[in-house]
Amino acid sequence: MSVSNDNPFSESLFKTLKYCPEYPSHPFKCIDEAKAWVNEFVQWYNTKHLHSGIKFLTPNDKHDGRDKEILRRRKIVYETAKLKNPNRWSRETRNWNNIAKVYLNYLQKKEELNIKIAS
Repeated sequence: MSVSNDNPFSESLFKTLKYCPEYPSHPFKCIDEAKAWVNEFVQWYNTKHLHSGIKFLTPNDKHDGRDKEILRRRKIVYETAKLKNPNRWSRETRNWNNIAKVYLNYLQKKEELNIKIAS
C-alpha cells in the first residue's frame, strides 16, 4: 500500500526542500538549472541547516565529530544563563546531551522494539 510515510526519510527531506527560503517560485528553465539548484540545496542542508532531530546541529557537524564539542559549549551557555537569572527558568535547561542514534519515527521504532522483546 502506498501512503505518504512509505519512505519517511525522503518525505522529510522533500518537506524541508519545499519550505526552504530559496525554494524557486517559478519552474526551472532546463534540467541543468534544476540540478544546480538541488546541488546548492544539498550543500545548504548538510552544512548550514540546523536539524532539530540532532539537537540543532548540521549533518556535517555530526559526521565530522564536531557535535560533542558544540553541545558541550551550548550546555555551558545555558547553565551560565540559568545561574545569572534563575527566575527565567521554571524547569531544567534544554537537554544538550549528545544522541547516538536518530529515528524519524521514534515512537514507531520503540513499539517495534517492544514487540520484538515481548515475542
